Amino acid sequence: MSHTPDSNQPVVYEIRIAGHLPPQWSDWFEGLAVVLEPDGTTLLCGLVVDQAALYALLKKVRDTGLTLIAVNQITSKQEPS
Repeated sequence: MSHTPDSNQPVVYEIRIAGHLPPQWSDWFEGLAVVLEPDGTTLLCGLVVDQAALYALLKKVRDTGLTLIAVNQITSKQEPS
């Protein structure tokens, strides 16, 4: 059984997309960090306030024609460095 976080608490997510995005896309993606990975993908990561905000971010990925590779929730016990 998977752990469901408290829906009132922001959660850290990592969204991996194909290709490299310019860092200024951080504003477009609600302030998520834009990390260019050596494998040619971009990792968007940061706090997402709730499921509605997560779906809004994923809609932006879809609407811009970007290729979504993965969405990972980082457990609330881990703090981003």
